[in-house]
Amino acid sequence: MVDRHTGLFLLLAVVWGSAFPVTRIGLEYLSPTLFASLRFYLATVVMVPLALGLGRDLRPRTGADACYVVAGGLLTVGLHHALLFAGQQYVTSAVASVLLGLIPVVTPALQRAVGTDEAIHALDVVGVLVGFAGVIVIADPDLTTFTESVRGAALVFGSAVAFAAGAVFTDRASPTLDAVGAQPWMYLIGAVSLHLATVLLPGSGIASATVEPRAVLAVGYMAVVAGVGGFTLYFVLLRELGPFSMGLLEYVIPPFAALTGYLLLDESLSETTLVGFALVVVGFLVVKRRQVAGRLAFP
Repeated sequence: MVDRHTGLFLLLAVVWGSAFPVTRIGLEYLSPTLFASLRFYLATVVMVPLALGLGRDLRPRTGADACYVVAGGLLTVGLHHALLFAGQQYVTSAVASVLLGLIPVVTPALQRAVGTDEAIHALDVVGVLVGFAGVIVIADPDLTTFTESVRGAALVFGSAVAFAAGAVFTDRASPTLDAVGAQPWMYLIGAVSLHLATVLLPGSGIASATVEPRAVLAVGYMAVVAGVGGFTLYFVLLRELGPFSMGLLEYVIPPFAALTGYLLLDESLSETTLVGFALVVVGFLVVKRRQVAGRLAFP
């Protein structure tokens, strides 16, 4: 019988895996920044009463609180989703989810770069390079679609770096706000930054949108199910399992992204994507070899 932790872990992988094809559906009707901003405006509206109902304090009281929500809002929510949604215009759901598997590889490298972790070892460099090799294989440049495949892979990889940077800078803060109380602020800051990008980028505004039931459902699903539900479940598991076990989530999501992409969009998973994914996993295991040696299973 599946225990509680494993069941919730797999549920989160299903929810976030399904977000990739739903994003591609929404992008048929909305520009990337408009789609992302609408998602997080709605998530803010849903998250505020939820956090208050759970008895969370929503008032930032210290400079650390401000740094925490601003870093999370601009990097984890704003820049990450702007680049991710833009990249998903050119790559499949499975490829995008696999590229995000670089987050656990990039995060420790950034931690060491800013001095929040031990010094970089030669094997760490090898692990990062293997992960990058995986990105190149996943991009699978085709001379007929070279520009689009590389552009999509580069944008999604940039979103992975933005997410990792958000994790590093929020981890450096010592806020009085807990994760649930901080989420509405992060969502709102991210939504406003994405909205500004929508205004500044030509052809990204509301005039370019096509209002269809599928677009409304995509925004609602991404805001409520993948957003509020997914992030709340993530933070609950993060507290109980720790960052290492939750880092493994990035390697469970791709199969569900590929499956839902196949069911909803008739997307296929190529052999090169699987090979690239294997390289990314190897890179992760090299970079996180100390933790892997000490913890091979969930607590």
